[in-house]
Amino acid sequence: MRLHLVDGTYELFRAHYSKRPARTDPAGKDVKATVGVVGSLLQLLHEPGEAVTHLAVAFDRPIESFRNRRFAGYKDGADVDPALLAQFEDVEVAVAALGVTVWSMDEYEADDALATGALRFADGVEQVRVLTPDKDLAQVVRGERIVQVDRLRETVRDEAGVVARFGVGPASIPDLLALVGDTADGIPGIPGFGAKTAAALLARYGHLDAIPPAATDWDVPVRGAERLAATLRERVEDARLYRELATLVPDVPLAATLADLAWAGVPRERFLSWCDEVGASGLRDRPSRWAG
Repeated sequence: MRLHLVDGTYELFRAHYSKRPARTDPAGKDVKATVGVVGSLLQLLHEPGEAVTHLAVAFDRPIESFRNRRFAGYKDGADVDPALLAQFEDVEVAVAALGVTVWSMDEYEADDALATGALRFADGVEQVRVLTPDKDLAQVVRGERIVQVDRLRETVRDEAGVVARFGVGPASIPDLLALVGDTADGIPGIPGFGAKTAAALLARYGHLDAIPPAATDWDVPVRGAERLAATLRERVEDARLYRELATLVPDVPLAATLADLAWAGVPRERFLSWCDEVGASGLRDRPSRWAG
């Protein structure tokens, strides 16, 4: 038994900016991204190798969260294409029409829901597969029990894979993002700290607060150590704030049990009605497993 947790916001953006042709519903509204997400999920649900038994899809609605109150520069959706933004509510309706559990986040982010679900339900399944390429989700990877899946690149990253990719284990990912920044989330990072330098320090010391303030106490070779140590001393409070922003919430109040996430098939009448509403006739015959 596997639990698949999907980053719906990422899927929505990916579908919107894909090379697929423009698509509108009978009323003329842009539905390219929404239809793209449904098509992608249908592919996942009926992929023999994925063996989907339990599933939830998390969305940001709106993009802003409690993190925007903590840091003014955090991502806020101001530059999101209005045609895409207008589909945030519609895509949740569409995914629900597949018989799939939807987690709609407002105070928290979709990534927080994914992290919470992965940690909460890991002991009850053979494997949790978190479907997103976002770097911050690497922090919830646990051995081979919780893994991160990038469907676009067809890669699966377990805990050893996290270390190979980032140079640090999952527990140090928020510290790494605090130092090097994360442009996708609006986290600027600390000047001078590149990925290799930050990873070398964190591989040795684990967390920001364990890095000695004086470079003379660093027992790993780091180029420009004196300058970097001085910068970190001056900007340590900024680094701690950035780490807070990068740390996913492990206890979002999700109103779902593992049993609630069981996927029983596509509800025929509901799904076909949705297809008619948006003019997605090409999807009507895609489901190979109907509910009931």
